[in-house]
Amino acid sequence: MPHIVCLRPLHPDAMARLHAEPDFKVTMLTEVNADTLREPMQTAEAIIVRATPINRDFLANAPMLAICARHGVGYDAVDVKALTERSIPLTVTPDANALSVAEHAMMLMLSTSRRTLDYDKNLRTLDWGSKPSLKTWDLSGRKVLIIGFGRIGGRVARLCAAFGMEVLVHDPYIPQNTIKGAGFRPVKVLHEGLAEADIVTTHCPSNEETRGMVNGTFLAAMKPGGTYINTARGTLVDEAALTAALKTGHLATAGLDVFWEEPVTTRLPLLDLPNVVVSPHSAAATEQGMRRMGLSCAESIISHFEGQLDPDVVINKEVLRGNA
Repeated sequence: MPHIVCLRPLHPDAMARLHAEPDFKVTMLTEVNADTLREPMQTAEAIIVRATPINRDFLANAPMLAICARHGVGYDAVDVKALTERSIPLTVTPDANALSVAEHAMMLMLSTSRRTLDYDKNLRTLDWGSKPSLKTWDLSGRKVLIIGFGRIGGRVARLCAAFGMEVLVHDPYIPQNTIKGAGFRPVKVLHEGLAEADIVTTHCPSNEETRGMVNGTFLAAMKPGGTYINTARGTLVDEAALTAALKTGHLATAGLDVFWEEPVTTRLPLLDLPNVVVSPHSAAATEQGMRRMGLSCAESIISHFEGQLDPDVVINKEVLRGNA
């Protein structure tokens, strides 16, 4: 009887899917700490993980673990190498949150362009009317540079096009003709696109190549008065450099769903800037998004124990070849 441990609650439909398997034992932890993990991880053969770091210390207390299902697409907090050494597949939910995150990126573009929070605050104090100091912009006719043309970036591109925006795309791993065929303009040289775009939005993973890429040089190359949007990973951004660019007015606004250190527990200078819209890494957390991610995790675990795990959801595919 495989023992599945959920590290934090899942959507009820996902829990029901797991409980429907007669041979599964399912444990859900509402609090995840050393004390609550100690006993269930001794017999856990599968885990569904959201924010808990999965490292060598964690794995040392999980002798029977056979699959790790990540509730989301990012896996910064997961030691993939350590999993691979034990032939444990790491799965993600590649399609489940793309729509939710793409819509959130559009929300940040709209909120920053229309200064929604500022006007909301004004009206609550009965301060009526538009303000010359609070300039607003239509999205239609503006140029947006999308960095990363994967599942989420591709959706953002289509949504931006629907708003009448001119869509530029930079992704060195996607053929130029693929971007052209989708109806968008490819940008080979990143800094050329930064200088041209009114809005820059990042949709790429955090790795050795991209970590800290949004630095002082990147921001200085952006069009004066531009907007930066990030719903990908906070570790893409040098937050001190972004703060400086917003304070000097080189950037007009920014919309951020992710931060370098999460959860945010200290008062970041970014949080005190009036031209920034922030959210607590909640882009994927719609009711539908949580349901899709939970069900995707459940299906990955079920298919694993049936010997039919889909390689497309596995990050360390080499473990599948090793088990073939």
